[in-house]
Amino acid sequence: MTASEASMQTLEICALAPVIPVLVIDNADAAENLARALVAGGLPALEVTLRTPAALDAIRAMASVEGGVVGAGTLLTPDDVMAAKDAGALFGVSPGATDRLLDAAEDADLPMLPGAATATEAMRLLERGYSVQKFFPAEASGGAPALKAISAPLPQIKFCPTGGVSLANVDDYLSLPNTVCVGGSWVAPATKIANGDWDGIETLAREAASLTT
Repeated sequence: MTASEASMQTLEICALAPVIPVLVIDNADAAENLARALVAGGLPALEVTLRTPAALDAIRAMASVEGGVVGAGTLLTPDDVMAAKDAGALFGVSPGATDRLLDAAEDADLPMLPGAATATEAMRLLERGYSVQKFFPAEASGGAPALKAISAPLPQIKFCPTGGVSLANVDDYLSLPNTVCVGGSWVAPATKIANGDWDGIETLAREAASLTT
């Protein structure tokens, strides 16, 4: 799979809903119910970050949920790519991008949402074929005004801003012409996951799914 082909697949995934939940899961036993609640609320694309020992097992559990499109986030190395693919991830997300990481993703036919924070990083990814990118860390990198400024010289790149995005500022991002969706953790608070409040998470997901780009 070429980078351009992979990027088109990533665009289709990002366009499924205005928000991709960014999930840090400590207990894989909760993963399937969490995925069901988020999908039922209208958020089918799910990013499970590889920040906990339970992450890969969580991806395996979520991969069985009908209607869900489960991806792996915080991919840093080629080994991460292979582990995510083997666990059933359908796409990958990285905070940045290296040639080794992108080579591994392309070899594994894993669509990637690679991270960029500057115009130079975005241009290098575009040159390689990645026209859909993660703007990270969004708020720390200048927020919506910075992303709007990038859209002027680089209108052919679409972004999923992530990092500091919340209900308080999500409309600022979604109103931009170069934002296809956002990544956010507010739709699955750790307290609700720990308490098994799946109805509450479904309600938050439904609210997020109603946002417009």
